[in-house]
This record gives sequence, C-alpha cells and structure tokens, in this order.
Amino acid sequence: MPWSDGRVGSPVRRLVLDDWHNVEASRVEAEAARLADSLPLTFGIATRQPPERLRPLVEAVTLTLATPRVSAGARELVPVRDPLVAFDELARLVGRRPRTSLALGQLLRQTPQLDTLQGLAAEAAAYSMLLGGTEFASWLDDRGTPRIAPEEGPLVRVRRENDQLSVQLDRPQRRNAFSFRMREELIEALELACVDSTIDRVELAGAGPVFCSGGDLSEFGTAADLVAAYLVRLDRAPWRLIDRMRDRVTVRVQGAAVGAGVEMAAFAGSLVSSPGAFFQLPEVAMGLVPGAGGTVSVSRRIGRWRAAWMMLSGARVAADIALEWGLVDEIDDGHER
Repeated sequence: MPWSDGRVGSPVRRLVLDDWHNVEASRVEAEAARLADSLPLTFGIATRQPPERLRPLVEAVTLTLATPRVSAGARELVPVRDPLVAFDELARLVGRRPRTSLALGQLLRQTPQLDTLQGLAAEAAAYSMLLGGTEFASWLDDRGTPRIAPEEGPLVRVRRENDQLSVQLDRPQRRNAFSFRMREELIEALELACVDSTIDRVELAGAGPVFCSGGDLSEFGTAADLVAAYLVRLDRAPWRLIDRMRDRVTVRVQGAAVGAGVEMAAFAGSLVSSPGAFFQLPEVAMGLVPGAGGTVSVSRRIGRWRAAWMMLSGARVAADIALEWGLVDEIDDGHER
C-alpha cells in the first residue's frame, strides 16, 4: 500500500485459487468484494480448473496465472507454463514501477465499463498524471538525449479507389514510429472517410516490414503543460475516428504492432495480422500507462485480465495467440509476402 508520501509498500498480493475450491460461498463473495475495493494488484494462481462458484474471485482479481490446460477459453485466465514462476517475474516487474502499475490496475477496472470517450478521458488523465511522475522521469534519465533527424514528405499516404480509402503509415525508416506529425496527418486522412458517405471501406496499413513500432520515443517527455497534454491526447485522437467508423475499418498488421500501433488497431472492426507479427504494450516499463486508447480497445477485445498481463509484463504476444484471444480477427498467410 502507498505511504502518506506516495511511497509504495506492497503493491502485489497473491491469491492461490486452488485453496478456495471448498470454501463456502459467503466467504468467496466477501473476499471478492474486498479485492475489488483494494488498491494493491492481486494475482491469482490456478493449477486446477476453478469451479463456477469461484467466479466472483476470478473476476475480482487483477488477473489469474494458470497452466495452459486450465486457462483454455477463459478470458480471465492467463496461460503460463508455471504459475508460481510467472508470479515471481510479474511481481518483480511491478516492483520496478509500482506507482505506474497501481495506477494501471485502477484504470483497467474503469475503462471496460465506460463508453469510448469516457474511457479515453480516464486513460488520458492517468497518462498525463504519470508524465509528471518519478518513474517516468527515471526512464527519461536512463534513455538520455535522443537524436532527432529532420524528415521531409508526408508520413501518411492516402489513396482513393472507388468506395475504398487506403491509408498507409509511411515512415518505414523509423519502423512507422507514431510521431506528433504522423498523428495529425492520420487524423486528416480519417476525417475524410468520416465526412464522405461514399467511402464504404477504410484500410489502414504500414509501409515496410513493421506496421507500427509505437510512439516516437524521441518525442517522449517534451510536454511542458500536463493539462494541455491531457486535452490534446483526448481531442487529437485518431483512434476515436477509427472507433467511430469501426464497422468500415480494416487494419492490416505485419511485423509488429507495439504500443500505439496495437492500441489504435484494436479499435478497428477487423484486424488482420500476418503470421509472423507480434503485439506488445511496453509503456509500464517506461513509467506510463498505454496512452493511445489501449486500456479501452485491447480490454474490449481480450478482457481486462489478459490486457493487464500484456501491459504489466510487456511481453510479446504472437499472432496465433492474438487470434486465439480475440486480439486479431484473422491471420492472412499472404500478408507478409
């Protein structure tokens, strides 16, 4: 728990669900209510299939680490080889960024219950707050001063063919890192589809071997006014436009969708992946939460429990697992060729 000066004591708790199989229902419900109302992250451990009577506990915890045979088909359970080993590793990662991790835990209890704008507002508030935090400052110090090379030409290319609008992120030399200028160009492209009723389909892709490597790290830490950063993040959000047109939007991912890349892609009605692609949310290690709508979009697709695992662990999720979880809708074998 945090101390009065904001220091964090014990940000992680462990709940062995196997020990609760024969506990009476009233105690299960009481413990679930307590966990849902607590600040620390609670990681469940399951080596046996939790019975239906434990559903209140399974839903109340931050996530449950379970063996693959136990976790099949359950959004609340994260499949791992050894739940106890996975717990130790996850607890270690949380210990490196405890304030950020606790903020994320609370955020993920809100955003799946909210509509898109409200969810994005909650996320933008948490993100902007963390920009002023010590954990992000520590990451900035470790990163050092980035080199920023000038760029010419458009970063987003648009092509209209009959009723389809093709939009391409075109910064392959930077693995389509999502910069401020790319954001503004993408908004302009998507607004065209929003106002033109003759555009029935929108396809978003990335040039080169990678769809999007996430936010441009050279621009991180440049916000001087955190309130302005909150308002800009909420108002200048191309993912809001993707969500608004989701039934018309297909995103095609190759190579990697990292950070903002997977967050905005997950808003699309159809997300198509190449076989070798992976998906990753590394923001917590930087002292931040996802800031491109991921706590809304990813949680909607795979549930807040597996979303929490992706965000807290920063682990890469391969295309086949992403398909199994519902993060992507289709794997296109010809997409990488």
